Amino acid sequence: MNNSHLPLTRDLVLIGGGHTHALLLRKWGMNPLTGVRVTVINPGPTAPYSGMLPGFVAGHYTREQLDIDLVQLCRFAGARVILGAAHGVDAEQRLVHVRGRPPIAYDALSIDIGITSDMPRLEGFTRHGVPAKPLGAFASRWNAFRAQATTPEIAVIGGGVAGAELAMAMGFAMQGRAPVRLIDRGSVLKDLDGKAREKMLAAMAQSGIELVENADVIKVDETGVFLADGRKIGANFVTGAAGARPHDWQGEIGLAMHEGFIAVNAQLQSSDPAIFAVGDCAHMTQSPRPKAGVFAVRQAPVLYDNLRAVLSGGTLRDYVPQKDYLKLISQGRKSALAEKVGTAFQGKILWRWKDHIDRKFMAQFNALAPMKPPALPRVVASGLRDALGDKPMCGGCGAKVGRGALRAVLADLPAMRRADVKSVAGDDAAILKTGGQMQVMTTDHLRSFFADPVVMTRIAAVHALGDAWAMGAAPQAVTANIILPRMSSEMQSRTLTEIMKTAHQVMGDAGADIVGGHSSLGDELTIGFTITGLCDQPPITIAGAKAGDVLILTKPIGSGVIMAAEMAGQARGDDVANALETMMFAQAEASRLLRNATAMTDVTGFGLAGHLSGICEASGVAAELDLATVPLMEGALELAQSGMKSSLFADNRSGAGAVFGATGPRGDLLFDPQTAGGLLAAVDQGEAEPILAALIEAGYPAVRIGTCVAGDPVVRVI
Repeated sequence: MNNSHLPLTRDLVLIGGGHTHALLLRKWGMNPLTGVRVTVINPGPTAPYSGMLPGFVAGHYTREQLDIDLVQLCRFAGARVILGAAHGVDAEQRLVHVRGRPPIAYDALSIDIGITSDMPRLEGFTRHGVPAKPLGAFASRWNAFRAQATTPEIAVIGGGVAGAELAMAMGFAMQGRAPVRLIDRGSVLKDLDGKAREKMLAAMAQSGIELVENADVIKVDETGVFLADGRKIGANFVTGAAGARPHDWQGEIGLAMHEGFIAVNAQLQSSDPAIFAVGDCAHMTQSPRPKAGVFAVRQAPVLYDNLRAVLSGGTLRDYVPQKDYLKLISQGRKSALAEKVGTAFQGKILWRWKDHIDRKFMAQFNALAPMKPPALPRVVASGLRDALGDKPMCGGCGAKVGRGALRAVLADLPAMRRADVKSVAGDDAAILKTGGQMQVMTTDHLRSFFADPVVMTRIAAVHALGDAWAMGAAPQAVTANIILPRMSSEMQSRTLTEIMKTAHQVMGDAGADIVGGHSSLGDELTIGFTITGLCDQPPITIAGAKAGDVLILTKPIGSGVIMAAEMAGQARGDDVANALETMMFAQAEASRLLRNATAMTDVTGFGLAGHLSGICEASGVAAELDLATVPLMEGALELAQSGMKSSLFADNRSGAGAVFGATGPRGDLLFDPQTAGGLLAAVDQGEAEPILAALIEAGYPAVRIGTCVAGDPVVRVI
């Protein structure tokens, strides 16, 4: 049963995308608690699986195989994902602080952030070393080193199991091209039982790993590692698997702690009943266990049940960890060692077993099918199935009325009567003359396509401001129009606070003041703004382009297809994150640099082809568009090649006007609806290169994509 129409009443916030939270989200997607809004806070769109890290370092797995895609997982779970680093919790006010955004309120909170490393405190390590955690950053640096190093030398600080696994994996990956040295202040692998330690030491010797024991590291620089006894270990890749410690900020929450870790009871609750902690960042007071992924994985069903109980008034249950567990340790090549209760075995068959376990774990997060919409009644009105289409309606500009339908309606409206309204038909904003001042006025709103209200507010604000920037106007006054999904009054206040604080920041940065607005409740989040802007020169319209002008685009295209794929659970989290960043990128400075454009518009719902057709029709020129030069967002072409399209694509293609030569997946992207897209400007040929250079210097990925030519108003794609 689809309960999306029921009001939201409670906020569950998960800090971190660790193994426990990942499994919890999977269970939540299959059986959510109605009325709860789930929020996941994580620094990036993916969470690496630690069990496969040595295999990735050795080259047995790709980076994609290593990562749990949190964006896809949260879409499946119906959760909003906030891509940012939490740095504090106010337990009294029940707020989570994340850099660069308003605080996030919670009714129940769970923390699964793992551990960090003491290595950055070592002199020179921050500049010249690579900590093994966080895993994502380490994996990226290792990939780059493998690809670029000509005379590699590797040093691993910390001779525990994690350090030994890394050293052997690196040795295997480099295939003898680089010496690998494992450094420890005591004896390497001292925590392993006798037989297991013997076998691992023999395997390291066979792999050519050099052991540097009883050595205190005092400094790291670009040439290597310096020891207290005066020795120097040459290295141009230094990593550290030592000094594991809890994150500093969790000790400032005010909870009961154990050696810096959050103390939790058998129900995984901290000393504050609203806050839970799991995985390596927690200490189980009633049954202490070592930091190991097996416990984090098995905490997931208990955490799932207990969070539901706290949020619905149910009864909590205990987590009872196993007394011992099987340790499977990678040995670089496709071999592994298994150790439990003092017994140790090693060999290729154990690697295959470990590989099977790891792949099975990760398979839970691949191919997460989104929930199907409710079935239609058996008998429906004629034409309903065609109008509904074969996919859910996109959000953002993908939810616009098509250009063809809109033009047909606007063509029948009577001519403007007022002398102080100077608008050009089809332009981005109305042009008003008040006394001697030229002013523009525009309005726009977006149906939400991403569950984070702060991200949607930033995108909606940049999107609405785009109409003013496209006309060369300085934003002046703003009213906000907000529709919230049905929720309790407390959650209304929380959500509106996030939205309005963000809107004030974005509009303030643009030089405008929010002067009022309107809010209401509805079926889904919709955010819109009405904006006025002032012009210190005649507004730039779409009607001034002339033959010979150069066409410049300030942002890549592809947001429509990426967000359509995200809604279907088929977009890579990294591509979604990049697309969101592109959409949130303001165009104020680009507008200033393009103030001498002969014609300009922002590329939004009608796609690049539709908006370029608008310039051609209003200006009485043709355009030649060099398809190969049109910049694309990461992942957009791959999705287009797979057949993915926005629900507005067909309307955009039929309503774009005379566009010839737009073939293949790259050509399809010309009709992809954009949200908060770039500025499309026609500029005098003699000014094009200096303007392009200035835009690039200002941080815009601006590109020359074609020229205006004499002739009937058509777009020829070449």
